[in-house]
Amino acid sequence: MTNHATMRAISQDTHGTPEVLKEVVLPRPAPGPSEILVAVRAAGVNPTDWKHRAAGIFLDRMPLVLGWDVSGVVEAVGFGVTLFKPGDEVFGMLPYPHGVGSHAEYVTGPARAFARKPAGIDHVQAGALPLAALTAYQAIVDAAAVRAGQRVLVHAAAGGVGHLAVQIAKARGAYVVGTASAPKHDFVRSLGADEVVDYRTTDFRDAVRDVDMVLDTLSGDTRVRSLDVLRPGGILVSLLPGTDPDEAAKAAARGVRVETLLVEADHTGMNAVADLAAAGTLRAHVEAVFPLADAAKAHALGETGRTTGKIVLTVS
Repeated sequence: MTNHATMRAISQDTHGTPEVLKEVVLPRPAPGPSEILVAVRAAGVNPTDWKHRAAGIFLDRMPLVLGWDVSGVVEAVGFGVTLFKPGDEVFGMLPYPHGVGSHAEYVTGPARAFARKPAGIDHVQAGALPLAALTAYQAIVDAAAVRAGQRVLVHAAAGGVGHLAVQIAKARGAYVVGTASAPKHDFVRSLGADEVVDYRTTDFRDAVRDVDMVLDTLSGDTRVRSLDVLRPGGILVSLLPGTDPDEAAKAAARGVRVETLLVEADHTGMNAVADLAAAGTLRAHVEAVFPLADAAKAHALGETGRTTGKIVLTVS
């Protein structure tokens, strides 16, 4: 018999390897004001999940239930919520980083962190999109304001954020160049990329020039070298902080702008992602699907660094 007061979740009591993740039984949450309770059907697993599992980064509380991506069905709504009703299918990203907790049977979050799930995609596809797609959208649209005819370079174009960024930039009418290993070139081209550069054999600075925007998902040496391919007035949007103390001076000398982006929960952005997904313009490539109980296996696979697209957990 189902116990409606509890739920299954994947939790950890310490930082460490994937083996620290355990299935536990926790009290089922209740939505507060302006919140919804979602019965989780699918939840993406992102690099930030395994990085937080291993080292904490922004979160130091224990025990910890990870997961920011979620797709599911509204179970209940809190006081003041008018956007959704019980039974609505929704997807979204819990407020990053402190609103974590979707790797569970139920999760609560602000109603405006969610959008209606397009009817034409299933929960696995929807659960793969929010964090990575919002990151790409906020970089390309909000930070860089990419428009038709501009040239965009996407690093790690076959990765979780990268493969969605290629599609979003193409939807804006941009000319898109992606970096990827040779075995992934056909995949990146299938996303709409106009050119693909093999980063293992070619210095992208020798193959790419005069771009208006670079999306850097890697940082380190890639971040500072990317300054060399931007035209004056261009922008480098990086997802990780820089390490070169002379970066600001180099950027100023070239007349370019550098921004470091941390993804934010965003109702408007989620609706834009939903519209792109509904139109068939944006689709997540799902590398692997694991049941919730196998979250440790999902983390181990992601940490290999050899996956294409996204990994998703499902909740029955």
